[in-house]
Amino acid sequence: MQTSDVDRLADWLVRRGLKGTAETDLLQDFCEQCDAAGLPITRALVVIDTLHPVHEGTVFRWRNDNVEEQAATQYGRTIEGEAAASWQRSPFYHLVQTGGEELRRRLCCGGPDDFPSIQEVKEAGHTDYVALVYRFASDATIGEMDCVYSSWSTVHPGGFSDANMAALRRLVPALGLAMKSAALARIADTLVEVYLGRDAGRRVLQGRIQRGIADRIGAALWFSDLRSYTTITDSAPPGEIIPLLNDYAEAVITAIYEAGGDVLKLIGDGTLALFRADDPAEATRSALKAEEILRTRVHELNERRRAEERPTTSVYIGLHVGEVFYGNIGSNERLDFTVVGPAVNETSRIASMCRSVDRPMLVSADFADALPPEERARLVSVGRFALRGVGKAKELFTLDPELL
Repeated sequence: MQTSDVDRLADWLVRRGLKGTAETDLLQDFCEQCDAAGLPITRALVVIDTLHPVHEGTVFRWRNDNVEEQAATQYGRTIEGEAAASWQRSPFYHLVQTGGEELRRRLCCGGPDDFPSIQEVKEAGHTDYVALVYRFASDATIGEMDCVYSSWSTVHPGGFSDANMAALRRLVPALGLAMKSAALARIADTLVEVYLGRDAGRRVLQGRIQRGIADRIGAALWFSDLRSYTTITDSAPPGEIIPLLNDYAEAVITAIYEAGGDVLKLIGDGTLALFRADDPAEATRSALKAEEILRTRVHELNERRRAEERPTTSVYIGLHVGEVFYGNIGSNERLDFTVVGPAVNETSRIASMCRSVDRPMLVSADFADALPPEERARLVSVGRFALRGVGKAKELFTLDPELL
């Protein structure tokens, strides 16, 4: 590879990184351009950790030996079990433990195949293998993302030449920086979605972060909480409380998402969500669909927890429809992207009435009136009730028990 090619590729990497090119595309295009310029890469692998509630990081792969392989694979925690053992047998772990930056094995010249991954490429006929680790400064570390790992191998008869190695040492840090940029954007997406909700997170990333900016929207509103949660927390072993909350929150949130809703806030054992659509009938239908999914999910969850001799509960749900303000509330230093307005308070009060009438779900008359006729026919009135903080008594409805 000529010096001019190295300079051109370095400039290309910077520009692609600034454009926010996806990691898989970056790696593929980079390897193909290197190969065309005389740097004979047969396999490439780049690993970068992340900040995610489930995944520890992602492995990106490229190869030109006509073998199909997944371009990107997310992996879980590597702190125990076979995942930890596999990590500890890798050249990357060796470099981390020794503080090194580069490990090379000249397989064509009798170099040792002292790691399983190197044995694998040697058996495939590869003649040279290089592992590189480029670390971040401590204040640039986010979660587990503290460096970029990469490995490069070739089947070229002489392995990598001195010029090839110089090119890799010059270009791989630039590639790592471009991939880090893309990974950070992905982390931002993950964080705002996990902590704010999908729609609110998208709006924040689009720049709607000024205090007081709020949209007036119509939506179907959902508020739910757990039955007898306080009693359970007083009687259950302390180690059972968080798993119980997580189990039922998983059931609630996945049901809402599956039906097209968006979770805005978790308040202890409570969940505030909304369903939006151009047609109120569609929004209210989606909310009822989420309740139906949740009913099945909670039944299955309770059967499993009973079999494990763990505490069980059920979910109370209040549904309403109305106009709310949707946006940033708070101070300049601490904002919350949420919904506010009388309709939100009324939804919470409707949910709290479930205990009084011993029904798992109650909906307002406004919600019932917005439903399509076939859905409205499934509801029965439970009477009129004075809701705390609401001026007039409200008629509430529930699903006809004979239809469940």
